[in-house]
Amino acid sequence: MRRTQLYLDDQLWDALHARARSEGTTISHLVREVARERYLGQLQGRGDAMRAFVGIRQGGTDLPDTAEYVRGLRRGKRMERLAKP
Repeated sequence: MRRTQLYLDDQLWDALHARARSEGTTISHLVREVARERYLGQLQGRGDAMRAFVGIRQGGTDLPDTAEYVRGLRRGKRMERLAKP
């Protein structure tokens, strides 16, 4: 963890101070929570979405085997590509 210093206007400081007292925590903790939610929350949401998406096509029968499909695309055209100047 790194230490930083913030300048807060009186209105914001009063609001944070009151909230910290009511929750039994510190202003620093509140600021960290909000910053984490604001800037890392979106990343966490994206990560969750990606994890939910992984494997979605597993067991699908409408597509051919990937390796076989790629070999079929490459078959017979390599020599033609190499022969072109």
